[in-house]
Amino acid sequence: MNDQIIIVDTHDTPIGLRHYEAIHYGDIYRVTALWLTDKKTGSVLLQQRKWDKSNDPGKWQCAVSGTVEAGETYEENIVHEIEEEIGLLALDLHKGPKEYVDSGKHTFFCQWFLASVDKETTSITIQESELESTQWIDRDKLIADVISSPGKYVPSMMEAMETLGVIGGHLQ
Repeated sequence: MNDQIIIVDTHDTPIGLRHYEAIHYGDIYRVTALWLTDKKTGSVLLQQRKWDKSNDPGKWQCAVSGTVEAGETYEENIVHEIEEEIGLLALDLHKGPKEYVDSGKHTFFCQWFLASVDKETTSITIQESELESTQWIDRDKLIADVISSPGKYVPSMMEAMETLGVIGGHLQ
């Protein structure tokens, strides 16, 4: 991590750089995220954040996420994060929607990417310094669990599933 991230305005236009540790509420930055599904069953890969993370420790979220650093595009960041966090190379990525998130603690644009793999033949290798674990979960069970136990997930999980059409529509 080069410790400098891109700060953008409300139109996602870069306006400066800031050290990651110096980010405060109101600084809008860029994030990438991967929604990874199994080709055969439609189940979803989730990752659990490390318990020592300053933001959302131990919470479950999408398969991969990362903060776009100085000099990176959204696309470069997600490829780097996928390789780093779950050890996969050369996924067939599809650019999904971009959403603006205001969690009350952080403000950022999240560019979603979508991919599918055969979970039976795909080997996930987690980055132990960033992730506690990963798990494949049935899509309907995930929806029910996020609704019944939202505290297990990052605050933006429900909004993300709505943006992606997992809830209230079909996945784009």
